[in-house]
Amino acid sequence: MKFIVSSTSLLRNLQAISGVLNAANTLPILDDFLFRLKEDELEITASDLETTMTVSIQTTKAEEPGVVAIPAKILIDTLKTFSDMPLTFTINDETFGVEISTGEGKYKLTGHNSDEFPKVPVKENVTTLTLDCSTLAKAINKTVFAAGSDELRPVMSGVFCQLSPSDLTFVATDAHKLVRYRRLDSRSEETVSFILPKKPLNQLKSLLVNKEFPVTIEYNQTNAFFTFENVHLVCRLIEGKYPNYEAVIPRDNPNVLLIDKALFLNSIKRIALFANQSTHQVRLRISGKELTMSAEDIDFSNEAKERLSCSYQGDSIEIGFNSRFLQEMVGNVDTEQLRLEMSAPNRAGLIIPMDDENKVEELLMLVMPVMLNQ
Repeated sequence: MKFIVSSTSLLRNLQAISGVLNAANTLPILDDFLFRLKEDELEITASDLETTMTVSIQTTKAEEPGVVAIPAKILIDTLKTFSDMPLTFTINDETFGVEISTGEGKYKLTGHNSDEFPKVPVKENVTTLTLDCSTLAKAINKTVFAAGSDELRPVMSGVFCQLSPSDLTFVATDAHKLVRYRRLDSRSEETVSFILPKKPLNQLKSLLVNKEFPVTIEYNQTNAFFTFENVHLVCRLIEGKYPNYEAVIPRDNPNVLLIDKALFLNSIKRIALFANQSTHQVRLRISGKELTMSAEDIDFSNEAKERLSCSYQGDSIEIGFNSRFLQEMVGNVDTEQLRLEMSAPNRAGLIIPMDDENKVEELLMLVMPVMLNQ
């Protein structure tokens, strides 16, 4: 097995799939990339059993198709030291020894038998959907940060995707915060739903940024397959029934605050520095056209207070929120103005972008209050 490939092209593609690799693996073979040479095309795969990612690269020259597993870390670290140059890979099919040749040097490392490498799931009974990459990237960006990390509730550690003839909906929650992102310009013929894990979504997010191309999504009962450009990603879906998220979204919220997003976010960031470092509690007191934000850390005698002008309809209210959750959510708003809807100090608040122009997407964020210290 022998091929010649550009060092920068190889490094760029290996880095694109290296996020799939875990720092510690139960199977040593999962520390490797799988190289498969087919005529003049090289397929490279990384897997952690749950997520498998493959990239295809055109080689300059190829001889004797074959397959071998090559240790990932030493390969990437070596490639980082090269300027753009052709590299010749020669693999011994019997010993799996790998030799990398440049004009001036030779580097040898031990490859492994590919038989132990996980097999890529086969597409069976799949349903196909095509999305613009910017639509998918935005849906992931708007929701994945709100997914939970509780191993006891695995269904909440992913993003819930619901496809219907009327829209595409992405939902994530960790029981303290919830985000629902809906696209009215993306639809499927049937109503289906599945839960995607965070890890492959974060991989996709980094690869789809500032790009324009279609993404083909195929899914069945157990896996989802994403294909775009020279990349193919397969991930195992999270099993289980997602919570009825619509039931926790409060419908009647008579207290409505309208405020400048940048002004509000910067104030939260400053006030949060003086909050208790275990509760991260900030206090919002709203009355008339004035919002007073405050926080204190009694243990260190830290205290901060700011007054902001706002537009407000409703009764005077005093409510507490976790400042980290507020920062994440308000920072996720793209519009200049946002709306904060509340009903009572012990009921969830809703953060909604004020967007009169974009009619094809809807974003709703829910944040649970924290008990105020008296």
